[in-house]
Amino acid sequence: MALPIEDYAIIADTQTSALAGRNGSIDWLCVPRFDSGAIFAALLGEAENGHWTIAPAAGPVTTRRRYRDETLVLETEFETATGVARLIDFMPPRTESPSSVVRIVEGVRGTVDFGMELRLRFDYGHVVPWVHREGDALVAVAGPDAAWLRTPVATRGENLATRADFTVRAGERVPFVLTWRPSHLPPPEPIDAAHELGVTEGYWRGWVSACTYQGEWREAVVRSLLTLKALTYGPTGGIVAAATTSLPEKLGGVRNWDYRFCWLRDATITLQALLYSGFQSEAIAWRRWLLRAIAGNPAELQIMYGVAGERRLDEYRATWLAGYDGNPVRIGNAAAEQFQLDVYGEVMDALHQGRRAGLTADDPAWGLQVKLMEFVENHWREPDEGIWEVRGGPKQFTHSKLMAWVAADRAVKAIEEFGLPGPRDRWTRLRDDIRADILKKGYDPRRATFTQFYGSVELDAAMLMVPLVGFLPADDERVRGTVAAIEEHLLVDGFVQRYTQHPDSGVDGLPPGEGAFLACTFWLADNYALMGRHDEARETFHRLLALRNDVGLLSEEYDTRAGRLVGNFPQAFSHVPLIDTARTLTSALAPTEARAEEGLR
Repeated sequence: MALPIEDYAIIADTQTSALAGRNGSIDWLCVPRFDSGAIFAALLGEAENGHWTIAPAAGPVTTRRRYRDETLVLETEFETATGVARLIDFMPPRTESPSSVVRIVEGVRGTVDFGMELRLRFDYGHVVPWVHREGDALVAVAGPDAAWLRTPVATRGENLATRADFTVRAGERVPFVLTWRPSHLPPPEPIDAAHELGVTEGYWRGWVSACTYQGEWREAVVRSLLTLKALTYGPTGGIVAAATTSLPEKLGGVRNWDYRFCWLRDATITLQALLYSGFQSEAIAWRRWLLRAIAGNPAELQIMYGVAGERRLDEYRATWLAGYDGNPVRIGNAAAEQFQLDVYGEVMDALHQGRRAGLTADDPAWGLQVKLMEFVENHWREPDEGIWEVRGGPKQFTHSKLMAWVAADRAVKAIEEFGLPGPRDRWTRLRDDIRADILKKGYDPRRATFTQFYGSVELDAAMLMVPLVGFLPADDERVRGTVAAIEEHLLVDGFVQRYTQHPDSGVDGLPPGEGAFLACTFWLADNYALMGRHDEARETFHRLLALRNDVGLLSEEYDTRAGRLVGNFPQAFSHVPLIDTARTLTSALAPTEARAEEGLR
């Protein structure tokens, strides 16, 4: 079985990524893109489904690992009875070059005997390739896929795997380079592992140098920014939600989905996090991706797209994989076909925030926004599947109406602040109508809280967004009541559940039970900060930081009973609010406060 989720670390080349475990095994790699078929899929199955392990032959006594300073170069140090050696893993940043994983074993002290096992399995662990030698390379080919392994170490074939045994002494370096390329193309040029190590370190350090955050939590903020960059598809600027599919939100359950796509609702918080951290070029690229992806009929707006803007994300089960902890493995995501009203507000807010920050790319953004607003005007009263992408049928979700209000509010602000042409009076009335509707139908005065959907008794942590988007000030009694209700009913061991899950509610169409949702807990910390409850905000933030694994990464959720990270990993929707909350607790110019003040103007 695969390692605990928190035992993995990410390496990336700005077009795809790999997950390397503490045990020296790379158990997940999709090439050439995040959403391509995996050539290592042991993460979701067994060793037979593909992995690449380099580790001490007798097993380590202790293992330590870290990223080299502010980079995505991973070092895993193995201490054995005979010596110490480190494994250096990275992927050279990519433009037109093929995707490569470079692994260098470096002797530190004494001598260490190592074993290497490379088990390539194309198409998510389904296809066993034909392996042969071409010159100094070992080549694996099957259908459209081919991979070249180059190393000075002697290798041998054994039980449909490639193995090697070698010894490293203090001061020695032993390189391994695995390169993927379409099978119909000529062999890739050999690369010098030591040279690429220097280039890769320089690339990441150069990129991080643009970071403007110098506050108390710089290490956590920088690692989160690097993680966002690791999840960015360079050719288009799209940012995937996570590097993986089907890592469960509940161990042994069915709540597990494919997150290797770009969600529109991530646009707002991602854009702000990048802008407020000094990464304007990435923000511009993300904005351009957004505009390309949503171009067309507003009625056909999707909640997510492929990394290049693809719309068809058909979902199927990879039945040949056992799944992580026995969970089903899903490829593609059927939620792309859902109607989620909130994304219209997310898009309007993202483009408005970018405009306020000075992003004036020469694109037809406003004309597109006008069309989006026409759709919102005609459809905001309709039920939808909501922010949590429920599969129990559409409802009048209060958060969805809140984001429809955001859409109208930002449209009015765009006219007032930037002199853009549009029906200000009509959209002002629309904003007022939506606001009145929410306060009448989405707020329960008896319990003094906003509810999950109109007329329901359910609670939803998404309503923590009420002050964060500026719908009401944080000191409003209705906000205080909602926070109090969430503290009483959704706060478990200091972490926030997404929503109440009664067995007979049928809201999400799935069996109840999942981990605490990390983004919602960051939102609670933001609410505390805006309410002036600064000690509680810092305490909550520190509790969240303590969940990061040993190299600073977070998944989507946290299982408070098992004490483990759960959900897809690493998760952009966890790292973005980490950045925002750190800035909220550091500076009055934080994304959270800027967005909150926007709606109150």
